[in-house]
Amino acid sequence: MGDAAALFREYMGTGLIVIWYMISLIYLWINEKRKYLRLLFLYMPVILLLVYFNPLFARLVYNVAEGEIYYRILWLLPITPVIAYTTVCIYGRFMDRRRADLFALCAVGMIAVSGSFIYSSPLFSKAENVWHMPDSVVHICDAIRVPGREVMALFPLELVSYVRQYDPTICMPYGREMTVDRWHYRDLLRDAMIEEIIDAEKMVPLAREAGCHYCILPVNQKIKGELKEYGWEIFGETDGYIIYRDPVIELVVPDGQP
Repeated sequence: MGDAAALFREYMGTGLIVIWYMISLIYLWINEKRKYLRLLFLYMPVILLLVYFNPLFARLVYNVAEGEIYYRILWLLPITPVIAYTTVCIYGRFMDRRRADLFALCAVGMIAVSGSFIYSSPLFSKAENVWHMPDSVVHICDAIRVPGREVMALFPLELVSYVRQYDPTICMPYGREMTVDRWHYRDLLRDAMIEEIIDAEKMVPLAREAGCHYCILPVNQKIKGELKEYGWEIFGETDGYIIYRDPVIELVVPDGQP
């Protein structure tokens, strides 16, 4: 129960938007007579909150899933539609146009001050391209793409979560599950890739076992041993990363393709 309450406080943010939401619920409870709207905007949210703060339900969810995802239940609350609908209803009750416009202006102001300026968040960064991912991912994937077939590529962990978003034909021996430590997933190849000094003798056989046509490493990555001694060739370099090609892993280009 305490964890659920703490998550709810974090979800509230400054708390003002939830206050407007509660005021809207009270207004609709008194004034809204249509049953389908009462069901959607009143009964469902109230039942949802009762379920959310139910300690038995919370314990069940915490036992089968990670605790921090419990707050996602709150996403089901129709906060924005309820506030918007209530504002429109109140606006429509004004007979005087000037008063109605003044109310609308005040409502917009109250909603604006209820949040925070998103662009000041440390989690916000300017998009480098229309795909909203690092340019390095785009350039690397474009370089190793083979039209008409899939290729297997070994990427550093910081790029893994973007690759499949950009090009589903670029496969990887491990995915995003390896980037989250609390999930406790382990993979020998992933462990070899995150070493401060990569051991070529250890990594190359693992990469070949996984069928990797390419391996992408930062240009400043320290490596124990010479990759060229294991047959790896430098395929290209872009955005601070070196693309290695392992010719031992056959890469057949479909007929008619360059």
